[in-house]
Parts: sequence; C-alpha cells; structure tokens
Amino acid sequence: MRTKLFQAASLVNSFKDSEALAMYQDILKQAPAHYLALWQASVLSVKIGSRYSDETRKAAYFEAARQYADRALLLRPEGGESNYAVALALFNQATLYRSGARLLAFRDLRSHVYLATEHRPDLPETWQLLGRWQYRVAHYNLLERVYSKLLLGDVPDGGDSREAMDDLEKARKLAPQNLQFCYDLARMCRYQGRRRRAIEVLHDAEKIPPITSEDLVVSRLCRNMLPPLLRADARRQKRLTRDLPPSLSPGPDSVKPPVETVSKKE
Repeated sequence: MRTKLFQAASLVNSFKDSEALAMYQDILKQAPAHYLALWQASVLSVKIGSRYSDETRKAAYFEAARQYADRALLLRPEGGESNYAVALALFNQATLYRSGARLLAFRDLRSHVYLATEHRPDLPETWQLLGRWQYRVAHYNLLERVYSKLLLGDVPDGGDSREAMDDLEKARKLAPQNLQFCYDLARMCRYQGRRRRAIEVLHDAEKIPPITSEDLVVSRLCRNMLPPLLRADARRQKRLTRDLPPSLSPGPDSVKPPVETVSKKE
C-alpha cells in the first residue's frame, strides 16, 4: 500500500494525472475508505474532466469526482481536503448546469470552501477556489439575485470582489510559480479597474516557465492580456501629464538641487 501511495504521489508530481488516478483507484479497490486516495482521486477527476470539450465526458468525470469527495467527507466531515474536494467538484459541475441548478450548486459549496480554507490554509488551491467563488457570487446578475432570494433563501453570504482578490493573493503567495493563479488574479484586477496591479501580476507571469500543456495555454492568455493593459495605462499617464497645470508639469527647472546644511557643534 505504501509503495502504491508513493508511486501515485510521484505520478502527480510528474503531471501524469491519468496514471495517478488509476493508481489511486487501484488503492481504493483494496481500501475503499482510504481518505487520501479518495480526495486525491476526486481532485484528479476534476482536472482530467476539465480538459475535455465534450460535455458528456466532462460530466462523467465531475460526477465521479463528486462521489469520491462525498465518500471522503463521510470519513472526515471537518477535513480540509474532503471539503475542498466537494467544493471543487460542485464548482465544476455547476459549469454544466442550467441556471437554477448552477445557483443551487454555488449555494451548497459555500460551507465546504470556507471549511477548506479554515482547515487547510496551507493548500493554495483552497484560496484560489474561495476567490473564484466569491468573485462569481459578487457578480450575480439581476435575474440570478432574484432567483436566489425567491427560491434559495438569499444570495450566498461572502461574495465580495475585494476579498476574492485578497484570496488569490494568498494563493499566489503560497505558490508563486502557478500560472493559473496569476491569470485569475490579473483578470479580477482588470475587471475591477486595478490596472497597475494586473500589469504587475502579468509581468510576474512572464517570468514563470510553463511546464504542462495547460501552462502553455494559460501563459499565452496572460501574454495576450498584457498589451491592451499597457496601452491603456500609457494613455492614462499621457492624459494626466497633459492635464497638469504648467507649474506642476515636469521640466528642466522642476528639479532643484538639494540644499546643503551645515551642522553646528555645540
């Protein structure tokens, strides 16, 4: 069992997700209540399912992820990993649902994602998921808000754009080489008018070498996002300089030499 767990972890670290999932599934045949294997199989199922464009395959992997996560949650209801796995599966399943079921999934995952960050604050993916959820709820449209209030009790508490960005900052601090965290945070900053911060994050992303095929896609998205932001920032700086009164405009006489001071001895 230990050998298989080591092999599975090694496969995950080598980005061989399908092989790692098969290894965890093999472990679960021998030990159906193995907590680590259950929540890892759930997370890997989501990762693999997300790569498919076909919604039927996506749905099958996401449903398997949910089942693994639910079994892990039965073993450890307060576990950070089990709650993260449930929240991740729900969040991704919601992308395939119609509006009503999607909003129900967003409501149901709230407690799980908060428990995940509470019990596994060292896991950067928990902060990323919390940030994504907070941002999505903060930007419910009018119909989504009305539906949530009338049929689901209310809009889930916790949706906040600023907190979402703060949580992505926490994720990046824990895993500064993660390109997806950079992309998520830069997009939030761009939409919230924090152009300078978005530019900083995207410049950081330029320094991160992509490892997987997913990294290559995200790296390209980051590169494509940067030029329009730079142009918009340059236009803003030009406007600010143009609108300055002559007395405040930078010029050769605007910088004065420092005045030397002589200290007197007592």
